[in-house]
Amino acid sequence: MSSSVAPDQLAPPPARVPERPAGRNGRRRGRRRGGGHAAAVPRSLAGDAWRDLRRNPLFLISAAIIVVLVAMAAVPGLFTDADPRACDLANSRLPPSGSAWFGYDLQGCDMYARTIHGARASILVGVLTTLGIAVVGSVVGMVAGYHGGRVDALLSRLTDMFFAVPMLLGAIIVLATFPSRVDTPAWQTIGKVVLALGVLGWTTVARLMRSTVIQVKQADYVQAARGLGAGTRRILLRHVLPNALAPVVVYSTIILGVFVVLEATLSFLGIGLQAPVISWGIAISEARSYIRQSPHMLLFPGAFLSVTVLAFIMLGDAVRDAFDPRLR
Repeated sequence: MSSSVAPDQLAPPPARVPERPAGRNGRRRGRRRGGGHAAAVPRSLAGDAWRDLRRNPLFLISAAIIVVLVAMAAVPGLFTDADPRACDLANSRLPPSGSAWFGYDLQGCDMYARTIHGARASILVGVLTTLGIAVVGSVVGMVAGYHGGRVDALLSRLTDMFFAVPMLLGAIIVLATFPSRVDTPAWQTIGKVVLALGVLGWTTVARLMRSTVIQVKQADYVQAARGLGAGTRRILLRHVLPNALAPVVVYSTIILGVFVVLEATLSFLGIGLQAPVISWGIAISEARSYIRQSPHMLLFPGAFLSVTVLAFIMLGDAVRDAFDPRLR
């Protein structure tokens, strides 16, 4: 017969430490730090990872760059007060100057303002797609790895079917089937790109989560929770999921930069984000015919795109090193 006693009630109550006598100044004297009787406080995996990340220059540099990029996407007014849609054909393709740091594009728009404002759409696509694939892939992988049997076989074959299709090719097919028009609202255009990338992007997360859950579900604390009568939902959410998220977190930090590049690729091909949305991919697409005559049109949005991807890859490497116990 299963017991309804909670696990923490099975352990004996902690012994009460007698209070030290008060000194002359009225304060109680505690044990000296570093004494032989002081017990070491155990740290969790997340605590150890955070301690290592704070000491890693790679993490600090990449995090600082990402904070600036996120601020640029969220509040572009902090970096420029110019209107990115205020264009003058008389300034078409003019080079950088004191009044226009990045020069002007083909329509005579300020390239600096458009580069700053373009961070919002590009990073938003990356963030939303990463969150979507992390949720879907984690749920599929967790269910498959925990239940096993026919459920695992069915979900694994479904994952393999989606995994076999190249992500970029699948996104092109989806966006070509459901194209965006000029009068399509910006949020719908961004949503279509997010869905096109997320349809095939969740498979790697599912495979990572499945393999990790298969290992975690054999742990003693999971078996103890099952023996105490805990339900499947409680075991998954309280015991399995927190201990299986590390590979997903590492993968998500890296794949976010990849999704930013994929958005720029789709926009460059003319089937991704469409005007009046401002993004780095659209700016690069407009500059492809004027690379020799006006290289600044390609240089600045391309540089911001490269720095963004590099920052997320550096962050992913730092997080991977922090969560991998073999590298400690």
